Amino acid sequence: MKKGNILIIDDNQSILTTLELLLCGEFHQVLTLKNPNLIMQNIQTHQIDVVLLDMNFDAGINTGNEGIYWLNQITQNFPHVSVIMITAFGDIDLAVKTVKKGAFDFILKPWNNQKIISTIHAALKMSHSHQENQRLKNKTDKLQDLLQTPSIEIIGNSPAIKEVMAIASKVAATNANVFIAGENGTGKEVFAQYIHQMSTRKEELLVTVDMGAIATTLFESELFGHTKGAFTGANEARIGKFQAAHKGTLFLDELGNITLDLQSKLLSALQTRTITKLGSNRSESFDVRLICATNMNLTEMIQKGQFREDLFYRVNTIQIELPPLRRRGHDIILLANHFLKQYGKKYNKPSLHLSTKVQKELLDYAWPGNIRELRHCMEKATILTDSACIDSLSLTNTAPSTSLELLDLDLHEMERELISQHLQAAEGNLSKVASKLGITRQTLYNKLKRHNL
Repeated sequence: MKKGNILIIDDNQSILTTLELLLCGEFHQVLTLKNPNLIMQNIQTHQIDVVLLDMNFDAGINTGNEGIYWLNQITQNFPHVSVIMITAFGDIDLAVKTVKKGAFDFILKPWNNQKIISTIHAALKMSHSHQENQRLKNKTDKLQDLLQTPSIEIIGNSPAIKEVMAIASKVAATNANVFIAGENGTGKEVFAQYIHQMSTRKEELLVTVDMGAIATTLFESELFGHTKGAFTGANEARIGKFQAAHKGTLFLDELGNITLDLQSKLLSALQTRTITKLGSNRSESFDVRLICATNMNLTEMIQKGQFREDLFYRVNTIQIELPPLRRRGHDIILLANHFLKQYGKKYNKPSLHLSTKVQKELLDYAWPGNIRELRHCMEKATILTDSACIDSLSLTNTAPSTSLELLDLDLHEMERELISQHLQAAEGNLSKVASKLGITRQTLYNKLKRHNL
């Protein structure tokens, strides 16, 4: 398979035609230009790897300054592009000067066909090497914090959580796509990390994307990346989440929040295992292990025409249903003590423990906000306590409602009721509501729209 996109710039049409005929059988794409003012646009649009650049363009001027100017422009804006200068035999000293300024090499007129082809192939290897190094650098710079993720421990001994952990352990050893369902706050992201940690991809990155927080207009840029100048404000090229997660795991949270047209774009990428950056016409393959999650009933959404059935089956090779906290029995106490230890260290209050009365209150409470709500409750208790023994909790203030009537609602209705009561308690302060629920403002906006609140 031929590789490499080559751009030739010369004011002599016969030279352009000759080089195009010579190189078109060797490389993927060969483009020619007489006007150097179009260089930057063509490099961007056609994802050029190697440029063959003449030294002079204006008749009667042989200083080489024009060639040097455009060489500087290319190397400053597209450092991955290899530039080969085209020059006459008498300008060897000038050509050597361009190499010192960043040109990969130079060729002399008249040229040896085999020599020029070999030179371009060498320049192409240099360009691809530079692109790969830059991709790895971007990946490291943007996602360094993910490499420092601590070891994930699933806390709990209840039959409900042990059953889920057994399934997760089995599926982790494969590359099968995993779909994690469950209410808000049940620990879907933690389980995604747990699966990645036990997988053969554990040495690579786990990249997490909150699909509900991505604006529709930025969906393709966030997931697939964009080239420099692809749209207003795109001042530099950016890799997408699929590329960032290459060889690792990609976790798409809040999958049920994306619109049908964006579902189609995601499905297309998953089917072909390729993405195309915004502003590019080149498809790039990716290798990721996909984990998706949502608290929404996708089967119901499919029946209502709100979610694509083919996308559901694509992401749902193995489904894991996380149990709500109210069904995990004494795990509630184990988790509470775990959070107390964390926050005791954070707020310099060691040796905190729960009284028997408080433990009973925790076990009797419905926990509509699940583990996320319990964590918040323990942090609040840690901050407010004046003694090592926590003997009281304000559970009625921790959650908008402690009524067990919530258990009679389906998941959609429960979420609507929970958000509605938080809105009322926060007097419409969306930032406060989002913080209480442990979600982003954009995710909250999407949920408000979906529930007509």
